[in-house]
Amino acid sequence: MRDLTPRQIVAELDRHIVGQQDAKRAVAIAIRNRWRRQQLSEEMRTEVAPKNILMIGPTGVGKTEIARRLAKLTGAPFIKVEATKYTEVGYYGRDVESMIRELVENAIGLVRESERAKVESEARERAEERLLDLLAPPPVGVDDESEEVSREAGERHERTREKMRARLLAGDLDDRKVELTIEQKAVPMMLTGMGMEQVDLDLQGMFEKIIPRNTSRRELTVKEARKVIQEQESDALINHEKVNASAIELAENVGIIFVDEIDKVVASEGKGADVSRQGVQRDLLPIVEGTTVQTRYGYVKTDHILFIAAGAFHRASPSELMPELQGRFPIRVELQDLTKDDFIRILTEPKSALTKQYRALLETEGVGLEFTADAVESLANFAFQVNQSTQNIGARRLYTIMERLLEELSFEAPEKKGDRLKIDAGYVNQRLEKVAKDEDLSQFIL
Repeated sequence: MRDLTPRQIVAELDRHIVGQQDAKRAVAIAIRNRWRRQQLSEEMRTEVAPKNILMIGPTGVGKTEIARRLAKLTGAPFIKVEATKYTEVGYYGRDVESMIRELVENAIGLVRESERAKVESEARERAEERLLDLLAPPPVGVDDESEEVSREAGERHERTREKMRARLLAGDLDDRKVELTIEQKAVPMMLTGMGMEQVDLDLQGMFEKIIPRNTSRRELTVKEARKVIQEQESDALINHEKVNASAIELAENVGIIFVDEIDKVVASEGKGADVSRQGVQRDLLPIVEGTTVQTRYGYVKTDHILFIAAGAFHRASPSELMPELQGRFPIRVELQDLTKDDFIRILTEPKSALTKQYRALLETEGVGLEFTADAVESLANFAFQVNQSTQNIGARRLYTIMERLLEELSFEAPEKKGDRLKIDAGYVNQRLEKVAKDEDLSQFIL
């Protein structure tokens, strides 16, 4: 784990997400506590449980983005799941334990990339030797000749090989064709339906052993073959058992699971789906409390995985969740509705703000684009007003507004190469005012 202080974590999140300081501070402390836990003695470390977080706030205010950026920042395995796609046994849906299997798969990917980086130089050297074998194959039948002839042939081949090596490294041979044997990976057998995930674990491994591996000969350029061979050599150099063990350890100690739409599994006053909703909460409880889940890579303990749950809680309140589940999310943070000033900051401040994205996109066509301060203010005002008068979808409203604003320009951009365009408040009002005023229409377009 990266050794980041809470202040550094918040500063990094500020580069991408506007506002929501309470939520940022809460996740920053939770992440720092994981680092602190790693410094403790083995005996004390097992006793320290993660303080799971419940984020409460409307859609589009940054709940998912905070969790996703946090995982990327710390290099932790991360998955986002929807609480509504799970259900209790006996009802159609997915087994809640599948979220742990997905987390382990994510961790496997992270560890494998890390191991690939370690063996990259050796894999590159091996790939180079294999390419030279294809480009300058050793002489055939020299063993039957006299010792002197064999030696001369061997020296000649070595000189040829070294010349080819120099040309290969210089890139002179990139377009030359070589024939390569490529192993076709078997398509994984997918079993769907309630409770089938565990069956899939056992059957998949069995079928991989039984079904013969298909190989095919393909003609590739040297440039393409180099990538394929280097990947094959990397896989051969990696210790897959070590990768699996490291991935499980990584998932257990620093994994983050973001459970969205947690408010949708709160039982309402009516009948019907309530039994299933309550069942999802009951099934989630042992996962969050701490249990052991079987995966195809080994057993995974969930005791120290950090769970971040989120929901709008428009029709329900957090207190309507099962008391036991409430107790497993001791940290509650409320995210605020976005104001007009927030929209202005979202359009200009983040590293990848929408105005910067559109400017970069149109620059690829040779079109220069500039947003004036009053244009940004006008855009923010439209976004805020439409959110107030129709469905409040938070910052996502800016996507629809920006697309509507620049639709004509994006269409005509290839014909405007070399132009320098300024988007001001007048242009924004002309393009958006009519649509924003028509509430019925704005529900569909904005």
